[in-house]
Amino acid sequence: MLAHPNVVRLHEVAASKTKIYMVLEFVNGGELFDRIAMKGKLSEREGRRLFQQLIDGVSYCHGKGVYHRDLKPENVLIDRKGNIKISDFGLCALPQHLGKDGLLHTTCGSPNYIAPEVLQNRGYDGSLSDIWSCGVILYIMLIGQLPFDDRNMVVLYQKIFKGDAKIPEWLSPGAQNIIKRILEPNPMKRINMAEIKQHEWFQKDYIHVGPYDDDDEDVRLGAILPVKQKQISEAPGDKSTRQMNAFQLIGMASSLDLSGFFEEEGVSQRKIRFTSALPPKDLFNKIEVTATQSGLHVQRVHSKLKITGNCNGANNPLPFLVCVEVFELGPSLHVVELRKSHGDPAVYRQLCDRISGDLGIDKIFRMEQLFDDNLPSFDSRGATPLVAL
Repeated sequence: MLAHPNVVRLHEVAASKTKIYMVLEFVNGGELFDRIAMKGKLSEREGRRLFQQLIDGVSYCHGKGVYHRDLKPENVLIDRKGNIKISDFGLCALPQHLGKDGLLHTTCGSPNYIAPEVLQNRGYDGSLSDIWSCGVILYIMLIGQLPFDDRNMVVLYQKIFKGDAKIPEWLSPGAQNIIKRILEPNPMKRINMAEIKQHEWFQKDYIHVGPYDDDDEDVRLGAILPVKQKQISEAPGDKSTRQMNAFQLIGMASSLDLSGFFEEEGVSQRKIRFTSALPPKDLFNKIEVTATQSGLHVQRVHSKLKITGNCNGANNPLPFLVCVEVFELGPSLHVVELRKSHGDPAVYRQLCDRISGDLGIDKIFRMEQLFDDNLPSFDSRGATPLVAL
């Protein structure tokens, strides 16, 4: 679900009968904890830079409905360029973990970094509790020690409930202010993500880092922006599709698709998928012809098609953008995904119907049917896609 420069990437997952193998992004700069331990504390400029990256990464996760719940310097890695990578999502919460009151109820986290409302066992906002942990990390980076610490757990939790962290006067007024507003024990009075990003101290030398390849960002303010990516080559042997890892495949199942929790439109309105035995090149060519005949513009970018058009009618004032991607499930089986980022849902549905008709697709498959009918068999003695188990 997560694709952001400040979050460790999950590239692939496979499994045998006894083990699950997860291939993660290689981050070789060590933990943020080690960097702080080596230096004692960071300069305010360096601490702010890393805190800005931390907030960019955490706020992106929250936008995807993911709450980390165990943020601490040991779970923040440093890459070779000195940028942070948030890792270890083993305790994270997803939208389906919310109670009927819209809050989380599981008490978890590391004692020195846990927010007071999490300890009260009355339900808590995952975003605000993560913000508290980010504030503890900021305190450690700038001051070189924990804001709340004691060997006795009861005393430690009393300090956290009180929220009276000692902030040295030698810190700049801006740094003192943002730490105080984050380490506010009352979550209703605590500064939120939007307010953090607008804070004067945070804004200094701030360079926003956006997610990787987010098609929803291709159109802004009603204007279709030029696509600057390198167009894919049609030379023989070039890969025009990418294989799914098992988590992506499972996530496509309608019963497990989490996007409906944080998208305004229903999944069925934004994403349509169907299977085809046609080669990827033929699929792309046929879809391009259909879209062009419908008066739309098509660009080939790496392993995707981007279909754009200006809907200038009275009922269609917004630009139109659809991304088409082909995934390989097996040697002769592909999934075609059409994903709308912007535009009239009715126009999008008409385009999908015309494409599926031109490709000879009788019905749009639910992904559960693919699991039952179309997945190739695997040798259970070796590493196999997790979904096959």
